Amino acid sequence: MDEILQAPATSGVIREARGLIELPRLLLRFPVLARQPRGNREPVMILPGYGAGDGSTAILKIYLQLLGYRVRGWGLGRNLGEVADLLPRILKRLASFSRRSDHQTVTIIGWSLGGYLARELARERPDLVRQVITLGTPVIGGPKYTVVAESYRKRGIDIDAIAAEVEWRSNATRLEIPVLAIYSRADAIVAWQACIDRKTPNVEHVEVKTTHIGFGFSPDVYKIIALSLAQTRGSRQTSTDAKSEDSRGTRLRRRHRTNGAKA
Repeated sequence: MDEILQAPATSGVIREARGLIELPRLLLRFPVLARQPRGNREPVMILPGYGAGDGSTAILKIYLQLLGYRVRGWGLGRNLGEVADLLPRILKRLASFSRRSDHQTVTIIGWSLGGYLARELARERPDLVRQVITLGTPVIGGPKYTVVAESYRKRGIDIDAIAAEVEWRSNATRLEIPVLAIYSRADAIVAWQACIDRKTPNVEHVEVKTTHIGFGFSPDVYKIIALSLAQTRGSRQTSTDAKSEDSRGTRLRRRHRTNGAKA
């Protein structure tokens, strides 16, 4: 994959401004979106991308709440990309959310780096997760195939070591939870090829026409998410008790000493 993959050019970032047109499109298509299948208080957790917080996913959260899902953000402020520290903290919140939702398994939606975190949570605690939905998430290379790759190199960060860590995690523990990977060839932040997961046995890829910024506001993405949530209702509905998350959190820190992927 290294031979055909490369980070997007920084000159293309200006195209991300087109993502702003998704907001008026979202308003125009809201009557259709409001008629999508409704939930029954199934739990959904949404994780933001690198540099963003719960505010970036607020509209998606409101939409899913209107459909009848029990939705929460991650509640950890801005996502600064410290994967080794973040995963144990999110794991505790995931376990708590499942318990407070009558021990139902949780669907995790992650935007960009948030999707990487979602996948690692599902890899570590499959008993707590019903499904993972990723939005423009690089599953190959971490930041290596993102527009920030060069800036990381200039700061002395070994992105090849991070890429190796991501690869090691993928090979060491296979992800068994169903994954819906939404990607776009118009993404100017993350190389779309890096979003293609060729190792997870139960993964579905769906291509949309939007920018990286547009993932969070695209009516097409919202409809895909709503339909996917409806299709997985009732599957793996009950989780086991959220046991030993503290010890698991310690292991997570050890496994992500290189800080995983930032994107």
